[in-house]
Amino acid sequence: MGKLTFINLAALLTVLAASANAASELPRPRGVGPEFAKFYKDPENFTCISNPTIKIPISRLNDDYCDCPDGSDEPGTSACAYISPLSPPQPARVPKIGQFNESLALPGFYCKNKGHMPSYVPFTNVNDGVCDYELCCDGSDEWEGVSGVKCEDRCAKIGKEWRKQDEARQKSLTAANKRRKELVTEAARLKKEVEDRIQTLQAQIDGMEVKVEALEKNLAEVERQEKGRVIKGAGKGGKLTILASLAKDRIQELTDNVNRVRSERDTARSRIEELEAILKRFKEEYNPNFNDEGVKRAVKAWEDYAATERASPEDAKDRDLDEILDPDSESAIKWEEYEDTTESDTEVLYQFSAYLPAPMRTWLDEKLHALRLLMIENGILADPHHDTPESKAVTDARSQLSSAQSELSTDKSELQRHRDDLNKDYGPDDVFRALKGQCIEQDSGEYKYELCWLDRTTQKPKKGGAHTGMGNFARMEKVTVDEVLPADGRGLGAGVRWAMKFENGQHCWNGPARSTLVILACYEKDEIWKTVEEEKCVYKMEVGTPAVCEGNGKKTDGKKGHDEL
Repeated sequence: MGKLTFINLAALLTVLAASANAASELPRPRGVGPEFAKFYKDPENFTCISNPTIKIPISRLNDDYCDCPDGSDEPGTSACAYISPLSPPQPARVPKIGQFNESLALPGFYCKNKGHMPSYVPFTNVNDGVCDYELCCDGSDEWEGVSGVKCEDRCAKIGKEWRKQDEARQKSLTAANKRRKELVTEAARLKKEVEDRIQTLQAQIDGMEVKVEALEKNLAEVERQEKGRVIKGAGKGGKLTILASLAKDRIQELTDNVNRVRSERDTARSRIEELEAILKRFKEEYNPNFNDEGVKRAVKAWEDYAATERASPEDAKDRDLDEILDPDSESAIKWEEYEDTTESDTEVLYQFSAYLPAPMRTWLDEKLHALRLLMIENGILADPHHDTPESKAVTDARSQLSSAQSELSTDKSELQRHRDDLNKDYGPDDVFRALKGQCIEQDSGEYKYELCWLDRTTQKPKKGGAHTGMGNFARMEKVTVDEVLPADGRGLGAGVRWAMKFENGQHCWNGPARSTLVILACYEKDEIWKTVEEEKCVYKMEVGTPAVCEGNGKKTDGKKGHDEL
C-alpha cells in the first residue's frame, strides 16, 4: 500500500512539473509558425532573426511598425510587407541603417487552420479586408476586422471536403504509381529484348561475314573451273549459235576495215594528182635560160617520172569492191541470220535419231534425254532454256553469294537500328519505351488533337478535311512551370516537369513549321487536358500520364506544414 502511494505521488509530481513548464512557456505571437517559435521565447526582448545584433523590447512585436530589417518583429501584421529584394527598407527606429537585410525572414502570416492544413498567407493579404479561405480558412488573417469584415472559420467544412478530395487523389496516385511500375517493368523487358537482339545480330553478322567470304572464294573457283568447260555467249543456244555470232561480228569488223583502207587510198590518190599538177606547171613555166642547177635537176626528175609507165586505174576492181560493200547489192557480203530452230547445238547433235527406226528412236531418245540432263546439271552443256550464259554451277554459286550478302546487309541495318534505339532518350527509367507508338486524343470542339508518344502530334478537323501535322518527336527535356494545381489533380501544378518537344510539323501559311511542347504531369491514366496555341503555329499541350509519377509518397499539393487537427 505504501509502495503504491509512493508511485502515485511520483506520477503526480511529474504531471505537476510538466504543467508548470507548460505554464511558463509564452504563447506564440500572432502569425508565427511553430518552426519559428524558438525565436520568440524571450519574455522581455526580441532579437531580429536575420540581424541578431538588433534587439527590441517585446512590447514592440506586432505593433504595426517595422523595426527589424527582415520584418521578423511583425509576423502578425502587414507593416513589413513592403520588404523585398527589389525595394529598400524603411529607415525607422533602427540603430544602424547599414545592417538592413532586404529579405523577409518569415514566409508569411501563419494560419493554424485547425480542422484543415496550416498554411502561410503573404503579408500583403493580412488585414486587407478580403477573406482568403484558400490559404487561411480560419479567417485569422483578418483579425483586425478592417471595414467591418469578419471572416468566419470554415476550416471544418473545407478540411472535410479537402480530405475527401485528397482521399480520391491518393487513391488515384496509388493507381498511377502502380501503373507506372507496370510501365517500367514493361520498358525494362522491351529494353532487354533489344539488348538480346543486338547480341544475337552481332553473332549472326560475325558468322555471316565468314560465310560470305567463303562463298566469294567458292564463286571465284567455280568461275575459274567453268571457263574451260562451257563456251559462253551473250544469248541463248549452244556452241553453233555462239560461233555463228562470232563469225557475224568478224565479218562486220572486216567490212569496216575495207571501207577505212579504201577511204585512205582515195585520199592518197587525190594528193598525188595534186602534186603532179604542181610539178607539171613548174616544168612548163620555168625559164631554161637561167643557169640554176637545182631547178634543172628538178625538171629532169619530173621528166623521168612522167615518162614512167603507170597502170591505168583499176576501174573494174573498184566497181566490184563497190558492189561488195554496198549492202543493197546482190554481190554484197551479207549475214543471213541463223535461225536456231533447236535453240542450241545440243538439239542439232541429237537430230540424227530421226533416221532410226521408231522403236530404237524411242529408246535412244530416252537415254539421250537422261544423258543431256545429267550433262546440263553438271555444267558440261549449257541449259538451252536458261537466259543466262552461265552454267548452272556458276549460277548457283552466284545466287548463294547474293543471298548471303543480302542477309548480311539486312542484319547490319537492323543492328544499327537497335543500337540507335538503345541510345535513345525514353525519359525516366526508359518508361516511355513501353508507350512508344500508342496514341491518345482530346476532343476540343472544332478539332481533335492527337498525341502519339515519341512519334507525332496532329490536329484533326471534326467536320472533315486534311489532318495537320503539329510536329514530329525531337527530344525529351525538362521545363519549369508555376501553375495552381486544380482540386481534381488534372493539371501541372508548380515545379520541374518532364516534357516532349515535337518539331518540324507542317508549315503555316506565311509562318514557321508547326511545333508542340507537351508538358507532362502525374495522373492515373494517359489523358490530354489542354491544348493551346501560344504563338502562331506554336502549341502547348498539358498531358497527364502515370509514366512521370515519382515515388509513393503522399501528395500535399505543394502546401507546407502539418495538419493541426
